[in-house]
Order: sequence, then structure tokens, then C-alpha cells
Amino acid sequence: MHTGVKITAFAAALAATFGTAYGVGAGVGPVVAEEERPAARHGERQPGGHGERDAAGHGEPDAAGHDAPAARAPGGLQVSERGHTLALEPSALRAGERGELRFRVTDAHGRAVTAYEREHGKELHLVLASRDLTVYRHLHPVRGADGTWSTPVEPPRAGDYRAFADFTPAGGTALTLGADLAVSGAYRPAAPPAPNRVAEVDGYRVELAGTPAPGRATGLTLRVSRDGRPVTDLQPYLGAYGHLVALRAGDLAYLHVHPHEGPAGPEVSFTATAPSPGAYRLFLDFRHGGKVRTAAFTVHAH
Repeated sequence: MHTGVKITAFAAALAATFGTAYGVGAGVGPVVAEEERPAARHGERQPGGHGERDAAGHGEPDAAGHDAPAARAPGGLQVSERGHTLALEPSALRAGERGELRFRVTDAHGRAVTAYEREHGKELHLVLASRDLTVYRHLHPVRGADGTWSTPVEPPRAGDYRAFADFTPAGGTALTLGADLAVSGAYRPAAPPAPNRVAEVDGYRVELAGTPAPGRATGLTLRVSRDGRPVTDLQPYLGAYGHLVALRAGDLAYLHVHPHEGPAGPEVSFTATAPSPGAYRLFLDFRHGGKVRTAAFTVHAH
């Protein structure tokens, strides 16, 4: 398998485009029991199952062909799939206040799942994003013995959000399930993020080179610098030097991809294939100086 993980085709057309500019968010959730490993050497698979997923964030078809990519919706658009359901517990989340998000993943019999495959040091990855794609949080919740997951969260703005649970049940197929979440407070509509090639966060400058092309694999390179100097000592975060999450404008179809092998900066490279012309929001998580930061970009595939 090629070490570059591809974002492969979606089935549906893009639902919205972006307009006025918006700044880059830097929030990342708490990391519990972190397992750090360097990026894979040439010819190795990245740890975990994300590298084997199709456009929907799923694995290869099983023997009965139930997981055929062509028959499945993109990841994160469905709350239930293959007998598993993302069940959010009622949460009174308010903008600007620290609260707790709780949920379970249930099986076809309504029982909470308590056995997972570990991927990139975690049993489950949780992403929280606002519908307008101006807020993004990559969270790592803690699972209780009864299968209930929980994580502190402090959404900065009121409005509609979507929670994405990215996991593989033990002995099963990789899944990404999504559920809507409302955050109360004084709601002020935000202008959608404008296209950008440079993101600045906490004094770091991240430059994006390359543009996804519909139906064709294209290289994306992100270069990290600080105070005008290239950063050459990026630290592993969940087993890699960079993690990229892509959300499609409008319906927030979800993709989680990982980089090519390479040195610890200043460049982190990916291979992406856009499903169709339109706008996408890309979130790069990188770690340096013991802290994880997020750089966000809006790109138009054409």
C-alpha cells in the first residue's frame, strides 16, 4: 500500500461555498494516556486503521461485501451504521462555559460497546465542529467501565454543532458516526471562513501548498515555521507528525487522514483526492513544545 493516505471520492455534491474571512482556531481537547510513536518508516502502515479507509472513513469490504464503499454514505453523516449508534446524552452546554459532553456507542441490541481496537493510541477519537466550520475541537474522551464516554468541553460560540465519533469496535469495521448538538447562548451568525493558504496560530505560521483536484490524487504539503524559522523538531502526536481532518461544507461529511512518512518538519505531506468541485475546510493538528495546535484552511477543489 502507498504510504500516503488518500481522501477518496464522495458520492454527493458540495452543498455550500465559503465567503468572508475568519481567523484560525487553536483549541484542542485534553489528551489522556497519550501513546506517542514516531511516524511510520517507508513501507510500513500507519498505526491503526484510518489508513485503510475509503471516502466514508470505512475499511475494506468484508467477505459478504457488506462494506462496499460505493453503497455507503460518507462518514459522519449518519448516526447509526452497521448496527452501531452514537447516542449523545442530554447536555446543557452553554457558549463560553465549561461543561461535559457524555455519550455511548451502542450495538444492534442497544448495549454499550466496551471493547474497541486502539488506533493511534486511542480507542476513540471525537471531533466537535460548528455547522459554519468556524469552531473545531479534536477531543479524546475517557470511557467508563459501563461504556459511557465523557470529556470536558467549552464551546466558544452558541449555535449548531456536530459531534463525530471515529472508532473501530473490537473485531469490527472502522466507523465514523455523527450526531447534532446544540449550544445555547446569545447566537451571532459568523461569516464563513474565506479561502486561505496561510494560517497563523500562537506565533506559528503554517503554509499550505497544493490544491485537491476532483477525482485525482493530489499532493498537499503543509510547512510549519515560527519567527521566520522552519520548525524541524515537530513532536509526534498520536503516532504522527501531523493529523488532518477534512470537513465538507454544507453537510460536514468527515474524513480523517494521516501524513506521508517524513522527517519531523518543517513539512508534513498528504495525498488528497477531492470528490467534486467545491469548498472544503481542512484542520491540521501538529505538536511542538509539548502543545498541540490547530491550523485551519479553506480550499476550493476545481
